[in-house]
Amino acid sequence: MNSKSLVLASLVLTAAIAGCKPNPPAEPAAEAPKADAAIAAAPEPAPAPVAPALDAKAFAGTFSGTLPCADCPGIDTRVELKADGTYAIEETYQERKDGNSKSDGTWTAEEAGQRVRLDPNSKSEDDRLYQVVSADEIRALDKEGKAIDSQANLSLKRQPAAQ
Repeated sequence: MNSKSLVLASLVLTAAIAGCKPNPPAEPAAEAPKADAAIAAAPEPAPAPVAPALDAKAFAGTFSGTLPCADCPGIDTRVELKADGTYAIEETYQERKDGNSKSDGTWTAEEAGQRVRLDPNSKSEDDRLYQVVSADEIRALDKEGKAIDSQANLSLKRQPAAQ
């Protein structure tokens, strides 16, 4: 036999041997629909409860306190959240001449009422974010809306309504 015949004979023999191997048993066709039926019959998980949105009119009010300052004893801060969705903020940097500033803009509740965003009318100012701790307290957050890692008091407390 020449080499071509030998190669051809080897291929035929290999194919014949491979054809003699038993095929693995096929899974019964009836089992697959049962698994699908079991999945379909499983109850879907209940949607997570959604926290009620913050009622702007009910939450509106004045919050004040002294926030930390990098180069002064503190910043006396007063934020008035108005029921119409606008705000006014007054800040006084302690022990500084001309340390008073005022700003205004709009405020919105975010994260299902867990956070308040102050959006200033002056676009040269950054938005400010506060965590809603309770109906009577908001706490300053960083620019990304994350808690500030500090031992300093970052809270502003609700002030009684003016009579």
